[in-house]
Amino acid sequence: MIDQKTITKNISSAIDKINYSKLGKRYSGKVRDWYKQEHFRILIATDRISAFDRVLGLIPFRGAVLNKLSQFWFEKTRDIVPNHMIGVIDPNIMLVTECQALPVEVVVRGYITGVTSTSLWRKYSEGERVIYGIKFPEGLVKNQKLKNPLITPTTRGTGPSGHDEPITAAEIIKKKLVPSSLWKQIEKVAYKLFERGSQICQKAGFILADTKYEFGLDKKGRLTLIDEIHTPDSSRLWVKKTYPARFKTGEEVENYDKEFMRLWFAQQGYMGSGKPPQMPSDLIVKIAQRYIDACENITGEKFVIDLTIPPKQRILESLSKLI
Repeated sequence: MIDQKTITKNISSAIDKINYSKLGKRYSGKVRDWYKQEHFRILIATDRISAFDRVLGLIPFRGAVLNKLSQFWFEKTRDIVPNHMIGVIDPNIMLVTECQALPVEVVVRGYITGVTSTSLWRKYSEGERVIYGIKFPEGLVKNQKLKNPLITPTTRGTGPSGHDEPITAAEIIKKKLVPSSLWKQIEKVAYKLFERGSQICQKAGFILADTKYEFGLDKKGRLTLIDEIHTPDSSRLWVKKTYPARFKTGEEVENYDKEFMRLWFAQQGYMGSGKPPQMPSDLIVKIAQRYIDACENITGEKFVIDLTIPPKQRILESLSKLI
């Protein structure tokens, strides 16, 4: 069992990066490291956590949670769209097919919320009423359910400090980032994924408030879901039971995602500029616990990981088997 005591004990063992030169050049995103091989890619989910387009620290067990949840969701949505997962060889390692990533990210929103620069609520609260090319009525309040889910795309930031920038569907087509026919397919698939995710999350006691999807094209040119899906990193997960009362009183929703950390940084006055404050250990433990709880509730399985071997050593041993 991974309890708070265990999490605290493992803070110093959180995975920052994995160097294994025998596999070639290491590439890094905000959260994942990867190695390109001849016929596949090795994705390593580290414990780095990012917000406001910045890496802000390490959360023990987070990478393994993201990997397990993505594996679960990829298996649950294969009938909607192909995905890049080949298999999982370690709690933190997923083997995936090489795809050409499309230059846009697809965010589906069921509620108006968020404190980041790309979020609906922040833009709406600052006075904007046409957001992502969509006209919003007066009188909306934070965390309110939208009449229908909406797609709000962003450009795809690259590298550890890459910025995601809002863009409209019309701009995507006009700038020829994605062909019109492919964009229509992406929208259709994204709504279906969001509907499937919402149904499963509801059964697990969560509201899938919004989520981000990334797509690519495989070697045959087929639309393929890549990166991750419906994790606490890419989604806002709210507790279904407490949402109505909290929304009614204007209290912040109970969340099991990265928003918990975003709100803490925002309260410290940090919104992505300058040097970020260091997360205290009690915050690190709370974030890790929420990620683990979300994983267990959604998958219906206990989060189990080998604690008899240091995580970096375990990962390196798993990678050595690929040589």
